[in-house]
Amino acid sequence: MSVLIVVESEFGNTTSIANSIAEGLGQPAAAIVCPPSEAPATIPEEVGLLLVGAPTHNLHAPTPASRQKAAERAAYQGSEVGALEWIAATSPRPDLAVFTFDTAVAGPFSGSAAKALAKLLRRRGFAKAAVGRSFIVTGTEGPLGEGELAKARQWGAELTVQR
Repeated sequence: MSVLIVVESEFGNTTSIANSIAEGLGQPAAAIVCPPSEAPATIPEEVGLLLVGAPTHNLHAPTPASRQKAAERAAYQGSEVGALEWIAATSPRPDLAVFTFDTAVAGPFSGSAAKALAKLLRRRGFAKAAVGRSFIVTGTEGPLGEGELAKARQWGAELTVQR
């Protein structure tokens, strides 16, 4: 069984988290990490676990407007196709285990990209979509908080045990 990790990342922090999750999955899991613009619209049958991640923008998943703001701030690494657009164009697999994750600035906020993505995935027909984990960045552009990559590897290991 393989794992598909679809990750939107503007400044590279969320991609770093995705790569650490993939490391934690270990063998024999074949993990593929890719941005939404390169992710398949039809998820192959050999994929037994789907992870979808994005940075939290304005207490939600990134939108075209929030990606534009990110592009104006700094060395933007994202594309015009984000997680929301990929989900809208992807054929659902109701039986597929799906977890979402995000990066967010620490604080007393109630919104998260992971929550928004899970909700949209369920609406799209991914019946088993669940909110996974949030990982802390120290500012809009990062860097990641201390120990967050280790937490991502640990979560990947936990996901391996759950399968």
